[in-house]
Amino acid sequence: QVQLAESGGGLVQAGGSLRLSCAASGRAFSSYTMGWFRQAPGKEREFVQSITWNAGRIYVADSVKGRFTISRDNAKNTVYLQMNNLKPEDTAVYYCAAGHGSGNGFSVNEYDYWGQGTQVTVSS
Repeated sequence: QVQLAESGGGLVQAGGSLRLSCAASGRAFSSYTMGWFRQAPGKEREFVQSITWNAGRIYVADSVKGRFTISRDNAKNTVYLQMNNLKPEDTAVYYCAAGHGSGNGFSVNEYDYWGQGTQVTVSS
């Protein structure tokens, strides 16, 4: 069992930055692929980025390429999402997730555990 808790969301102006954190408790965090997803009102949850257990592979959605960066610190049981040059269309609830899937982490079905989410609002 893994519990995930996101933090770091908030209100920011377009062009600004935020860093989201996802702290994990429970067993074997370092063995999990970790992902960030987001969900805007009225839309489906969409993939943002994923990172394998040893950071050997990172996958990035085209919509955030060059602006967002995922990283992890297995010693701290934490995964991060650095978000730069934020745009109003980045406004959403951001979720972290943990899973043992062997794929690229694009699908919500590859994850077993989810956090409660943190709101990110970008004003124009």
